[in-house]
Amino acid sequence: MSRPLRIAVAEDERDTREFLHGVLTRMGHQVMSVSNGRELVELCKVGEPDLIVTDIKMPDMDGLDAAAKVSEARETPVILVSAHHDADLLGRAMAGHVMSYLVKPVTESAIEAAVPVAMARFEQYALARKEASGLRQALEDRKVIERAKGAVMRRVGVQEEEAFRRMRKLASDSNEKLAEVARHVLAAEEMFSRLDRG
Repeated sequence: MSRPLRIAVAEDERDTREFLHGVLTRMGHQVMSVSNGRELVELCKVGEPDLIVTDIKMPDMDGLDAAAKVSEARETPVILVSAHHDADLLGRAMAGHVMSYLVKPVTESAIEAAVPVAMARFEQYALARKEASGLRQALEDRKVIERAKGAVMRRVGVQEEEAFRRMRKLASDSNEKLAEVARHVLAAEEMFSRLDRG
């Protein structure tokens, strides 16, 4: 790893918890350990870890539910550690922010490999989410601009190219994005429509 991480470890078996804590600390990370899912959720509220390493089967709240709860507030990558690997657990693991899955008994070398892989996968996941969000916004903006262009054509009595040019000029003059100007146009159009209805 290029930088030390803040890692939250949740494991109800003391020996395994201490083992994980020791390995991760030797790797140069700052480690915070708890013994169940509820404690993990509370720890992550204040500790804001870069990574969660959690067992699945724990008292109070299992690791998957706890990790999901944490990620509702702040998306955080997860490495699952478990003696269980049935189809149901794997299915649940794939639905969340689980970036790696280690089967007990866990070895030091497995942990050393899992941490950088989990962080790299999470970075790719976050980038893909950002790109998808950007594409959705661009598509939404395009729809708004097209509707506003139609409104300008009707109100001002100009062709499509001229309506677009005027909107672009207004955006430049007012130092706003074209999509913002389009939203202003549509808001004004809505007001005029209501006035027209009397």
